[in-house]
Amino acid sequence: MKKIWMGIGVVCAVSLVSCGGGGTEAPKADAGGGAAAPAAGGAGAVPDEANGATITGKVMFDGTAPKEKTIDMSAVPACTRAHANAPAKSEEVIVNDNKTVKYAFVWIKSGLPEGTTWKVPSTPVMLDQNGCMYKPHVIGIMAGQNIEVKNSDPTNHNIHPSPTVNQEWNESQPPGSEDKMKTFARQEVMIPVKCNVHNWMRSYIGVVSHPFFAVTGDDGSFTIKGLPPGTYTLEVWHEKYGTQDQTITVGAKESKTQDFTIKG
Repeated sequence: MKKIWMGIGVVCAVSLVSCGGGGTEAPKADAGGGAAAPAAGGAGAVPDEANGATITGKVMFDGTAPKEKTIDMSAVPACTRAHANAPAKSEEVIVNDNKTVKYAFVWIKSGLPEGTTWKVPSTPVMLDQNGCMYKPHVIGIMAGQNIEVKNSDPTNHNIHPSPTVNQEWNESQPPGSEDKMKTFARQEVMIPVKCNVHNWMRSYIGVVSHPFFAVTGDDGSFTIKGLPPGTYTLEVWHEKYGTQDQTITVGAKESKTQDFTIKG
């Protein structure tokens, strides 16, 4: 039995995020599952950022970046007005100016001490419907953590996550209505979200049983802090390019860099 090594710190769950019809489903990482998570804000371990290890890195793109596809919103005037200055673009593949990838989900897939229950953040993660797009395109949450679903548009939306180990739900959200608070009880990487009203809208939610995950942003980087010493499987997921695993060993207070390369 591994010695559980932890301290008191701040949960580090970095998350930097369309209603969706057709297209193929994205490849899934090992969804996990298992027992339901404790309620948000309840007791549990938290990362020891002062004494734990830190993993940083970037998700690089090798090859010619695909051209971002223009989304045809002409059937919905409220949506086209939101993009009057520039047409909306698909966020399926975004290659940043520094040849890194945005909206890649990076998480500790295995290696954490067995039997540890991690404290669920009481702060929700926002998933907004804005300009007839989900913002952000990819989010990460802990199992049991609230997602605050918001409709910032002057048109009706329909939010329809399609999990495989969690409970599916499908709800409309009229303009001006209250935000919805939703949770997923079990680990699942990833959950696709679509809208049954606007078939171009799609997003993805990574649900993890611990706080060691991140979503890459405009510089393609990620940081995971407060890890106990150990050997871990670090995985990156991308909706078009699938998954990659790397094995990394870290000690107390050690900082290591682990990059990924996605080939286009």
